[in-house]
Amino acid sequence: MLDQTTDLKNLLKDPTLLESRAYVDGAWITGDKTFSVTNPARGDVIAEVCDLSREQVAKAIDAAYTAQKEWATWTGKERAAVLRKWFDLMMENQNDLGIIMTAEQGKPLAEAKGEIAYAAGFIEFFGEEAKRIYGETIPGHQRDKRIMVMKQPIGVAASITPWNFPSAMITRKAGPALAAGCAFVARPAKETPLSAIALAVLAERAGVPAGVFNVVTSSSSSDIGKEFCENPKVRK
Repeated sequence: MLDQTTDLKNLLKDPTLLESRAYVDGAWITGDKTFSVTNPARGDVIAEVCDLSREQVAKAIDAAYTAQKEWATWTGKERAAVLRKWFDLMMENQNDLGIIMTAEQGKPLAEAKGEIAYAAGFIEFFGEEAKRIYGETIPGHQRDKRIMVMKQPIGVAASITPWNFPSAMITRKAGPALAAGCAFVARPAKETPLSAIALAVLAERAGVPAGVFNVVTSSSSSDIGKEFCENPKVRK
């Protein structure tokens, strides 16, 4: 009889990418509860992931709110350099990230690796755009008036992403937010949190400051969604 368990850690060149804790304010945290992540092809449990409460997610938003103030003072070039490093690390670990995605989401490895390149592309593109966040002047309504627009980061951005593109739908949102000087709180789908947490591992290695990028894992989409929508510190 064939072994129907997924030994995911032993499949990875860098096993430290397989993390089951949430990432908040530059720290790896646990909660009182966990939820199971299963391999959809085999049905076996591949990880027990930290199940954060709404109160813990509110604290993550507080951390992002505080960290964003400093991040917003960085120049576009400085933010771009960090995002470029994050992109490079994603591409260096493309195979491992693809293996994690295949194990928890089910798409073929070639397609999973393709998504990693696609996901990394958003970090690369918006990182470059960080250097080119230009203001503008607008023709005035009176002869003695001049209208100028200055673009500034709005604050904390939050995302709730689906299971079918567990990496790309996060970087598509986090890339422009971080490039603009916003902080970010990501809540991945409970079916596919491991890909999101692996992105946080690499973001930390790339030098994204504590609190600027957070991954809150939870089995309660309703509670976390309400916190994101009702917390006044979440601006986007």
